[in-house]
Amino acid sequence: MAVVPANAQNIETAGALIRAGELVAFPTETVYGLGADAGNGAAVARIFAAKGRPRFNPLIVHVASLSEAEKLAHVSPLARTLAERFWPGPLTLVLKQRAGTALCDLVTAGLDTLAVRMPAHPVASALITAAGRPLAAPSANRSGHVSPTCAAHVAADLGEAVAMILDAGDTRHGLESTVVTIDQETITLLRPGAVTANDLSEATSAPIVRAGAAQTAPISPGQLASHYAPAARVRLDVIRPQAGEALLAFGPEVPDHAGPLINLSDTGDLIEAAARLFSALRSLDASGTSSIAVMPIPHEGLGEAINDRLTRAAAPRP
Repeated sequence: MAVVPANAQNIETAGALIRAGELVAFPTETVYGLGADAGNGAAVARIFAAKGRPRFNPLIVHVASLSEAEKLAHVSPLARTLAERFWPGPLTLVLKQRAGTALCDLVTAGLDTLAVRMPAHPVASALITAAGRPLAAPSANRSGHVSPTCAAHVAADLGEAVAMILDAGDTRHGLESTVVTIDQETITLLRPGAVTANDLSEATSAPIVRAGAAQTAPISPGQLASHYAPAARVRLDVIRPQAGEALLAFGPEVPDHAGPLINLSDTGDLIEAAARLFSALRSLDASGTSSIAVMPIPHEGLGEAINDRLTRAAAPRP
């Protein structure tokens, strides 16, 4: 495993590794992804092995253009509107897969739908182009653990399972992409993210519904009830932490606390909080605490995505 700067030469080398069936970790604007050739069954199987990921959990396929997505899936008029508005960017569309694509069945977990997005990060786009094929790429961490927002997080979780880690510093959004599916003229929000429900409504005027509770066999990535979890247990909506707990704070009014403490945003900025969330959880977990208390975070806007990740981090472990 080599952690290397994400320069043009290393991106070309990474593309060759992808074509050879190896795994490459790379930055996106959301979190770091663990990429493999989406048409190479053995390579995609290595993703599941490296992450310890359940094979019933589908993967997102990353493409460099809308036209590439159209070769893999049926893009309805409403899906096209969303893609044209939010791609490249942190929105994943779950679409009906076209027949006869070269994608391996592991990518879709045997479903007839495909989760696809076009990342905005220049390194991600350049890697897809260098590889010359769509990339299957979940977050580059052990399954169920806190997602990685820098190259060091990837190295700590996956180590020698990855042939190369392209290092381009911290990610911008710090939360995984929003995931939606479309039924005729209705948008179903499967996983909240940086593209909010309000953003979707303003772009399309289509009704937005939210998916129900996580299913045993998810229909998109990010639907497992217990996910994004540190080793320490997580308690939510805490006003005053207990002795010995670590505190994940939010906003200017923080209770006196003698233990480990990180404030996601002392000004109450949800964008700053989202970008820092996973890194803060990892840092507090590394303090050795057995419990992380989380102060209340508003649920509107980007707060919906932050609270979604925290709720899954706090869920009972399988």
